[in-house]
This record gives sequence, structure tokens and C-alpha cells, in this order.
Amino acid sequence: MIHKKLLLGITALTFFACKTDSNTPTVSETYPDIAIVRAMKNVMWDGALDGAILLDTIANKNGLYGLGPKSFLTGELTIFDGHSYVSRVTSDSTMVVEESYNVSAPFFVHANIQEWETIELPTSLKTITQLELFIDSNTKAFKRPFTFKMRGKASKATIHIQNLPEGSKVSSPKEAHQGQVNYPLENETVDIVGFFSTEHQGIFTHHDSFMHMHLITQDRKKMGHLDDIEIENMVLYLPKL
Repeated sequence: MIHKKLLLGITALTFFACKTDSNTPTVSETYPDIAIVRAMKNVMWDGALDGAILLDTIANKNGLYGLGPKSFLTGELTIFDGHSYVSRVTSDSTMVVEESYNVSAPFFVHANIQEWETIELPTSLKTITQLELFIDSNTKAFKRPFTFKMRGKASKATIHIQNLPEGSKVSSPKEAHQGQVNYPLENETVDIVGFFSTEHQGIFTHHDSFMHMHLITQDRKKMGHLDDIEIENMVLYLPKL
């Protein structure tokens, strides 16, 4: 049940594209609520691994949420409520998570959210596929793209951290995921930040999904791109209009 009626928000879209050179195409989009720096496809297919944005240059950090990989695909970046976290692989079973804005990303999406609507999830909702369908069907009148977050208990989850070997060249998603390490989680209390859009596949979501999500554990010791989850008891939040 949605506690407050979701209202239609129609906003103007400003789009501009620029290219620094043939090897590092940059696509930027500016929305009133969401900023998108470069595109995932530029990284995966064109090998634009360098930093397109230094996170410390984001001026407004109040209620800031964001996600993307670390430059040269050497980690994962998550901003949750103004706190910026960087995760890096240390072994096949361990990672390090540090809090820092002094880091750059080859593509990134971020937004400032001050107030949230609370959404009750059905107890039968357990998987990412079910979550995507639920969000899509319950936000038809909601402006898109939008940010969302979740908090609560996950029975199981799998996250990954990019760990591209130094000096690697990338011209396909398969090459981009060289060195990636997957981490299984069990019975963790977590925070999740996500971005939803039906129009941005290859920009900030993968080609087969309308969502891009990062998960960080409550103790802030584990963080990465969310690949799979078994939801036990979680609350979904959408931006309040």
C-alpha cells in the first residue's frame, strides 16, 4: 500500500552531448532531480575508463544519493544520504570499504532527495525481478527516472566489485568484467540505493534491467553492485513530490 498518493510530476529535460576525443566520449544529462555523467555503454563498449567526474566536485551533498564504478573499474562507489563509500577487492572473499569523496567515476548517476514516501512491500516479494515489476506497476504516475532506496533484512544477497587488472583495454562488457569478484551475503541488515528508468538501459542501467542498485551493509563493512537478493523484511522508499 502506498501511504501517500503518488502525484504526476512533469519536468523539463535538458540534454547535451559532448565528446572530448574519439576515445573518451562523454554523454551528460541534467534533470531537475537526477544528474547523469557519461554513460555505462561508453565504458563497456568504448573503453572510456578514466574519471568523468570527481565526486568531491558535487556541490550539494545534502541528501545526496549516487552510484557507479570507480575509475578504471577498480572498485564500486555508493553515496547514501550524503556519505560516500568506496569498496575495493582485497581477496576472493574479502573487501575493504572506506568513506571518501576523493575518488572519481567513469560514469555516475546521482540525485539529492530530502523527503521520501514509504511503500509497503508484499510479504511474497522476494527477488529483484519481483521488485522491478512491483516498482514499475506502482509508479505509473510517477516521474521517471527516479531514485529509490530500501532498508531492512536480506536473507541472502550477492554483490560484486569491479576489479579490472591494471592496463586492461575494454571494448565489450565481457572485457569490462575481467577480475570482477562476487561476494555472497547471508542474514544481513542492509541499505540499498537504486535508480529506476525504462528509458536509460545502457546509460545507467544494464541492457536487461530497468534498475541499477548498490547495497551496503548496516555496519558499512561490505558494499557493491547488487546482483541478486532474497528479501526477508524490507521497506521501500520513493522520493516525495
